[in-house]
This record gives sequence, structure tokens and C-alpha cells, in this order.
Amino acid sequence: MTAFVNHFLFEFKTGIRNKSLLLMNYLFPFGFYVMLGLLMTGIAPFYREGMVSSMVTFAIMAATLLGLPDPLVTAREAGIFRNYKINGIPARSILMIPVLTTIFHLLIIAVVITGTAPLFFAAPLPVNWPVFFLIFVLTAFACSGLGVLIGVISSSSRMTVLWSQIIFVPSMMLGGLVMPLEMLPEVMRRIAQLLPATHAINAFRGLTQQLGVDFSPIASMLILLTGGLIAFALAHYLFSWDQRNPATKQRYLAILALLPYLIGVFVLS
Repeated sequence: MTAFVNHFLFEFKTGIRNKSLLLMNYLFPFGFYVMLGLLMTGIAPFYREGMVSSMVTFAIMAATLLGLPDPLVTAREAGIFRNYKINGIPARSILMIPVLTTIFHLLIIAVVITGTAPLFFAAPLPVNWPVFFLIFVLTAFACSGLGVLIGVISSSSRMTVLWSQIIFVPSMMLGGLVMPLEMLPEVMRRIAQLLPATHAINAFRGLTQQLGVDFSPIASMLILLTGGLIAFALAHYLFSWDQRNPATKQRYLAILALLPYLIGVFVLS
């Protein structure tokens, strides 16, 4: 337990001291929140209704999809994981501790967003705080699972950027963070259901903001939970202590992490 706590504290401090992680955990989400708040509330006042949930979701995606994978690849390439293995640190701790520290950083930025959005942009606050927190945790869990899975299967830091952007960019365009899902064509709405951000926004809108939804928000929460569990299970299974581990040859299995979202496309309406 002492080793776990020390590892956790080390990773938490790294998230503040490391310039790249500081950017992804705090500066990028907060800067985008301010910029989009000034822009969208001026040209589309209706954006205020879902501003808090969309910016919290954006912060989660930035910290998990863009911030989590690269340190895992860098540590593996530097041989750090081999030292962990020699000292008896299990793979699950290597994967979970960065996730836990990232979620703690996300809680801080989420408090900043929810505390300032009503003051600066007249954005309404959630009406159900316990459910809001639950959806926040599920979204962070699902996106963190994808983040660590990307870090596990990527052969280099450049590949982490490619895999992360494949999820991050469509989420920005189709996930409901800026444009409501109902404004998209039917085909694009179906594609959007493959993204965790879509289900996060759908759950936030339906359960914490009392706004219209396109499909069951409870189903969205279940998909986020299932997607996170599968992603973490795959990350643990495919985890390699160094570049020579043969498990990396099975990284095509990572596509199974999208299975709950794919099922949702056909089941939800």
C-alpha cells in the first residue's frame, strides 16, 4: 500500500510539473473553454444550455486521449517498465495509477469550469449533482480506458498521436460538444454513436440538464461503463514490459474496445 501511495503521489506531481501533461490536464482545456465560451455564447446563445457538460467532456478527452498514451510509450521505450517488473510492481498498477491521478486533475479543472461558467457566460448549472458526478466518472473511465489502450498498442509516440486523433477529432465534430446531435444528418448521427463523447453528452443532457436527448441516457451510461471495462481489460492483456514483448503482435484486438459503441448504433434509436 505504501508503494502504491508513493507511486500515486509521484504521478500526481508529474501531472503538474511535466509541461506536456500540464498542457493537456489544465492549460489546453481551460484555454479552449474560455475561447469557445466567448465565441459560441455570442453567435449561438443556446450553447449556454450545455456549455458546462460539453466543456467538462472536452477536458476529459484532452487529458485522457491526448495526455495518457504518450507517457506509457515513453516509459516502455526507456526501459522503465522493466525496472518496475524487477521490483514486483504489477502491470495493473502501471496502468491504473496514471488514470487515477489524471481523474484527480480532471476533478480540479471540472470544478473550475462549473464554478466560473455561470459567472462569466451565464451558463446554467446541472440540476442533479450526484448524477453529474457519476456521469463524469463514467466518461473519465471510458476515455481513460481508450487512452491507456492506445498507449499499450502504439509502437511509438508518433503513433499515439495518430490513434488518439482518430477518436478526438471526430468527437469534436460529431460528439455534440459544439453542435447538437439532432442537427446532424441521420448517417452522421449513427457514426457519432461510436464515440464516448456522444454518450457522455447524451447522458449529461438527459439526466443533469433536463434537455432533449436522441436516445436513452441510461443506455449511454451503460455503454460508457462497458466500453471502459473492455478497454482496460484489453490494455492489461496486451500490456508489454518492453518493445520485444510478443503481445504487441496481437494489438489488432484493441478494436474490440469499440464493441459496446457499435452495438449501441444498432440497438439505440
